[in-house]
Amino acid sequence: MAQVLEFKLPDLGEGLTEAEIVRWLVDVGDVVTIDQPVVEVETAKAMVEVPCPYGGVVTARFGEEGAELPVGAPLLTVAVESAEGAAVRGTSASGPSADRNTGSGEGLRPAGDGTGPAGESSGNVLVGYGTAAPAARRRRVRPSAFTAPLSSAPAPAPAPSSSPTPGIGAGEPMTAASTAAGASASASASTSAPAPASVARSSSVAPVAPVAVGHSSAADSGQMEGADENHGPVAVISPLVRRLARQHGLDLRHIAGSGRDGLILRADVESAIRGADDKRSADPEVQSVSESEPVAGAGERIPLRGVRGAVADKLSRSRREIPDATCWVDADATELMAARAAMNGAGTGTGGAAPKISVLALLARICTAALSRYPELNSTVDADAREIVRLPAVHLGFAAQTERGLVVPVVRDAHSRNAESISEEIGRLTEAARAGKLTPAQLTGGTFTLNNYGVFGVDGSTPIINHPEAAMLGVGRIVAKPWVHQGELAVRQVVQLSLTFDHRVCDGGTAGGFLRYVADCVEQPALLLRAL
Repeated sequence: MAQVLEFKLPDLGEGLTEAEIVRWLVDVGDVVTIDQPVVEVETAKAMVEVPCPYGGVVTARFGEEGAELPVGAPLLTVAVESAEGAAVRGTSASGPSADRNTGSGEGLRPAGDGTGPAGESSGNVLVGYGTAAPAARRRRVRPSAFTAPLSSAPAPAPAPSSSPTPGIGAGEPMTAASTAAGASASASASTSAPAPASVARSSSVAPVAPVAVGHSSAADSGQMEGADENHGPVAVISPLVRRLARQHGLDLRHIAGSGRDGLILRADVESAIRGADDKRSADPEVQSVSESEPVAGAGERIPLRGVRGAVADKLSRSRREIPDATCWVDADATELMAARAAMNGAGTGTGGAAPKISVLALLARICTAALSRYPELNSTVDADAREIVRLPAVHLGFAAQTERGLVVPVVRDAHSRNAESISEEIGRLTEAARAGKLTPAQLTGGTFTLNNYGVFGVDGSTPIINHPEAAMLGVGRIVAKPWVHQGELAVRQVVQLSLTFDHRVCDGGTAGGFLRYVADCVEQPALLLRAL
């Protein structure tokens, strides 16, 4: 006797709303244990292996690699043994009822909090799922004819329908397309699970069908979009299908759906697009127009999602909300480079040479000293309350370019670290960033950002503030240039420093004072001794 439990994409924290499936770690039919990683997903902040809170046999997977799912969408279903078999979390005779909501939004509860015997919780630490209090029973909603898992058998030929827009039960989750019988059929084919009625009796949440690849679930919008806003009723569920048709100027009323009951699928719209393209290529007038002027929508389209999408959103918000200004100065870094060489050449650590101190770590240490003098720049603005919030600790972010794009790891409590400690932490976080293993917590919570664009061989920049911070210091390359030193022309190591700041938190005098202090410390590192 087994029951099929559904595992949904959990809330991975920090306000993330979706994740892209990078790699499935299990197949349909595999046996999984509690807390075994089942899928690797990429969020806007990091790569995460998601563990499954159930133990049993995988009966269905929802979405293919490369598909993007919203938080709360089904990931997979697992057939677990009931209380008559082995004791499975949430189904043992002495544990809590199997009628529990395990979807997104239910957090973890510690052992002994009234949800069951101690040790029953899976112990996972991801936000948004895990052992929860028993949910109230809800009326079972019969699965719609549109719902079907990807792993189930091929569907019979579509039957004609007298209505182009099938009815939908209130609150019933829907998928973008149906190519198979139903979620219970998948479970039966894989594990000989009981009929859907028994599944419904064992869970308080009605089974949700897998989301077809390339389509969005109607659960995103809460209901099926049964009517085109300009053209009347059409048999379409997926917002993606509507957007695709709108982008290519297609009228959905003129497209015949190949799905069940005439449902218009993405393949139907793509076929119509190809037909329209073939027609345009065969029309001499259209050809002459396309040769003389660019066609709207032409060119490669790259989705703004994942890290690239998160960067775009944050930078756009920064430009939209923060009235920023930039000031810059050239500084003679010859003495700073000499001090670094002396520090790295002196002393040994346990079992060998002491760790090397990077130039970025020295600049970070200078920044923390400058922020102690000018705390206005270590702050944020609460626009709703019309208040400037000065922050007590310096959590220093630094820009790091990786194969996945630009990320900003954060050195926690940088104000309490020396140059060596900062250098070690920057090195550790940089390696994690290159490996794609930074956690969301390591990428958030910064109060000030240091951006070393000199590694790209450029001298200057006007950085965009990392919202909701108040300032960012940019550092160009350190290069030999002619410089007046002690009244004589000499070749010195020169660097350009630029400060972009939120003009709401301070005026130019404060920003200039901060930047001048940083430049003075670069030119005379001994000034740092006063800040120790």
